[in-house]
Amino acid sequence: MKGSAAKIQMASLDDLFGGAVAQAAGDQIQEILLTELYPFKDHPFHVVDDEKMREMSESVAQYGVLVPVIVRPRPEGGYEIVAGHRRKRACELAGKETMPVIVREMDNDEATIIMVDSNLQREKILPSEKAFAYRMKLEAMKHQGQRLDLTSRPVGARSDETLAGDSPDSARQI
Repeated sequence: MKGSAAKIQMASLDDLFGGAVAQAAGDQIQEILLTELYPFKDHPFHVVDDEKMREMSESVAQYGVLVPVIVRPRPEGGYEIVAGHRRKRACELAGKETMPVIVREMDNDEATIIMVDSNLQREKILPSEKAFAYRMKLEAMKHQGQRLDLTSRPVGARSDETLAGDSPDSARQI
């Protein structure tokens, strides 16, 4: 056994995680100017300059952005933020000029679902923001071909039950 174990070669952490160029699901992390980042169209979640934002901006000033923002290219140039509006604001308050982002090609429906799902786990969300976000996600799911009519779901299943399956809220809350 000792001879067999000696022949096993372990990959380094750099080999496993991409070294200096980190990758997530095949996407590379890039540093993009804040001036090239634009908010998501009809983004239902408000970015508020409160005590939590002050703490976040202090953290960004000290440690940088630890989780890259997800963006997609805009036809008119620059990038649309899909997930990370608060991180962008924290960078602005911290005086940063760039931030790490993952640039990903995605259609409107994919972007909407990612945007909603990434924000629903936040601590404080207004009920009106949540309701608007759930409506946006349901519409995006319908456009993607995830049929919600009687031919593709179990008898008795409703759209609020479908949304509840992937969210922190119950079907009744939705």
